[in-house]
Amino acid sequence: MLVIVRSAPDTIDGKRGIKIARDMAADVVLLQNGVYFMQAEHLDDLGFCGTAYVLSDDRKLRGLGPIGSDRRAKEITYDGLVDLMTESNNVVGMF
Repeated sequence: MLVIVRSAPDTIDGKRGIKIARDMAADVVLLQNGVYFMQAEHLDDLGFCGTAYVLSDDRKLRGLGPIGSDRRAKEITYDGLVDLMTESNNVVGMF
């Protein structure tokens, strides 16, 4: 399962998307303002331990640096997003 999160960490929708992914043992795709979840400890604070795919264009547009050494995080392009969505059994979003 794949959960798409576009809302920032300080929003109810953003937190709800991460919690759904956590509870369903799903991976997340962080796009638009959702890329801010990769800052600080936002994912850890919500107990998320799956894979977080970060859309590289949105990360760059918001002036964020590389995703760093977080093993859970993988940077993808729009083409990679399409591939993930077609390969996944279920896609839930946009929070």
